[in-house]
Amino acid sequence: MTKADLSKQPSAVAAMFDDVAPRYDRANAVLSVGNSALWRIATVRAVDPQPGERILDIAAGTGTSSAAFAKSGATVVGVDFSEGMVAEGRRRHPQLEFVVGDAEQLPFGDDEFDAVTISFGLRNVQRPQKALAEMYRVTKPGGRIVITEFSRPPIGVLRAGYHAYLKHVMPHIAKVTSSNADAYEYLFESIADWPDQATLCQWMRAAGFTRVAYRNLTTGVVAMHRGRKPLDSAIRASVAKRRRARSASSASAAAE
Repeated sequence: MTKADLSKQPSAVAAMFDDVAPRYDRANAVLSVGNSALWRIATVRAVDPQPGERILDIAAGTGTSSAAFAKSGATVVGVDFSEGMVAEGRRRHPQLEFVVGDAEQLPFGDDEFDAVTISFGLRNVQRPQKALAEMYRVTKPGGRIVITEFSRPPIGVLRAGYHAYLKHVMPHIAKVTSSNADAYEYLFESIADWPDQATLCQWMRAAGFTRVAYRNLTTGVVAMHRGRKPLDSAIRASVAKRRRARSASSASAAAE
């Protein structure tokens, strides 16, 4: 059985999800005490897919969310770096398009999608800020981004209780519901290591998104972040200029 660690090497994380793909949705439903369906409903409402739009669903997994977006009449493309997840998604939803791809190097052109969304996948990316820059790149001007991810309950006692559940209760449930219980040790580690809501907002703004805001779900166990790619070409040009400057600074630092 494969278990990733917080270095989040893409091959290790992908292999871990390959292992859990067949029973992934069932395990999620049990471990979230049924809340996973409510989080998906909230995400679909936030994305607000419309007929004729192109929606990119990153970390699409088995395609459960992708199928929910497609009910509106939108064209949905699901992308995931786990070949096992993509294979399961294609089996369950043959009417949808699935692509094996890396969130840090999305295999799509600039300004392709009306909306880009990722649910419970950004914290599994080795360089989430690079992934956010890629999401910005492929989003159309005026398009929207929705990120649903585990987060930090703002009330200390709730946060402590939640971490106790993740550390002590969830592993026992995972042994029964999952094909790779060890993978859920990584789940706890990755959630505990993930930044708070305000930090993710900062990352989104740094990537170029505007109108960034978040909404806590289930007392902050999960947070749903939203933003827009600016319509104003001058603002987008400023974002591109800042990005080039950061890239040049990084390259200069690496050369020293």
